[in-house]
Amino acid sequence: MVSGDADFIVIGAGIAGASAGYGLCRHGRVLLLDQEHIAGYHTTGRSAAFFAETYGNEAVRRLTTASKAFFQTPPDDFSTVPLVHDRGALFIARPDQQASLQALYADKNAVLPSVAMVDAVTINRRVPLIRPDYAAAGVWDPDCQDIFVHAMHQGFLKTIQRHGGQIHTNQQVQTLRWAEGCWTVVTTAGATFTAPVVVNAAGAWGDQVAVIAGAEPVGLVPKRRTIVMIPAPEPLAHNAWPLVLDADDQFYFKPESGRILASPGDVTPMPPQDVQPDEQDVAVAVARVQSVLDIAVPRIERKWAGLRSFTADETPVVGFDPIVPGLFWCVGQGGFGMQTAPAMAALTESLIVSGGVSRDLAVFGITADLYAPGRTSLLPTGQEKRRRVAPPA
Repeated sequence: MVSGDADFIVIGAGIAGASAGYGLCRHGRVLLLDQEHIAGYHTTGRSAAFFAETYGNEAVRRLTTASKAFFQTPPDDFSTVPLVHDRGALFIARPDQQASLQALYADKNAVLPSVAMVDAVTINRRVPLIRPDYAAAGVWDPDCQDIFVHAMHQGFLKTIQRHGGQIHTNQQVQTLRWAEGCWTVVTTAGATFTAPVVVNAAGAWGDQVAVIAGAEPVGLVPKRRTIVMIPAPEPLAHNAWPLVLDADDQFYFKPESGRILASPGDVTPMPPQDVQPDEQDVAVAVARVQSVLDIAVPRIERKWAGLRSFTADETPVVGFDPIVPGLFWCVGQGGFGMQTAPAMAALTESLIVSGGVSRDLAVFGITADLYAPGRTSLLPTGQEKRRRVAPPA
């Protein structure tokens, strides 16, 4: 039977748990526990990730910008391949979407001056198969990059293991008990693990894990995102097109391994589960791509869905629980988990090991209050968080 003592137990081995463990592994023994048979089975393994400093709200953007140097120059032993690849992002708008496009441009240009308005001629030059009567104008972000998800995730996990950490799969948490300054974690597989700090990085299951630990949920809402892969015409064979997005978030598509990866931009609330693509969303994805591109879609080569978990303010939750001792939150990454992972690792490390935000993060405007699990923006309007008299025994 598997068991073990550690300094830090991280529940969840997707990108949230892997980055948290990476940040902590130089400070003590880390154990990652994942309920599935492989690490990153759910959202991480199904991600079509981009690095875009203009994506997300202000709190997310600060984490993204703080992560940029890591993506550009990762540690020498982190990965044998680059973590990012130049792509560029082109937001396009029909004539009736000009107000949305202008607002989008103002927002993104304020973050990155390199973001520019482009006309229909430029759009057609960058993506020749866009129907000439579809896009009236667009916004060009030249700094958007593809993220190599597998390299990123595995780099975190391998570093943890090099520092003596362990990854245990098929270990769904059954009970979490705090006593005498230590957590005891028992899994449905009958294994027992102990540590003074438990990091809740359980993704869509984050609130469920919190309840098991005796903490109050932070209001995570998992939302389904659907992806399809369809055949690409010859002009896409060299993978040269940018990421193309609708000005109102109704679709995106890009070249991927000689095919077209596309999404209808769905954000359907779902309970935590091994989510599968909805056939209606698949059909919508194909229809929207065909409305934009002058192509036929003879078949769907692959389809899948993942859950992206959001808080009410769409900002990650990172920090010690305000009531339950030794319970650290690292959840709510939404669609930003990959691009913020290096900064999330550093923030987790800093808050747990030093009790505050490091100077390296503070220069980006990152503060503990922005991401704290007890922050006001997570509370229902007019209500106060119920406080326990004592932690769970």
